[in-house]
Amino acid sequence: MTAIKINAIDVPLEAGDTLAERFAPRVRSMEGIPGSEGFELFRPEDGRTTWLVVTRWSDEESFDAWRNSQAFRESHTRANGVKPVGTKSEIWNYSVAVRSDQ
Repeated sequence: MTAIKINAIDVPLEAGDTLAERFAPRVRSMEGIPGSEGFELFRPEDGRTTWLVVTRWSDEESFDAWRNSQAFRESHTRANGVKPVGTKSEIWNYSVAVRSDQ
């Protein structure tokens, strides 16, 4: 069963484009990670300030292995003193309850 992890990141309105710019080079970063089925960054379009990073995993164990990996640590290390644009974040856990076959 696919495990879906959503990182909900609160970002000030003026910093949203910066978040997108920082994620753009990572578009292929999940390729080759065992169990990863990809990720998407969702921009709010309704005045909200919470951006969503949605990742899909073949199972919980794959997600846990990635969270405990060197690749995760390296991708989440602040380089050159760059401050995060998000003011807070939390992980939401979901699974697919109903799916269309489109």
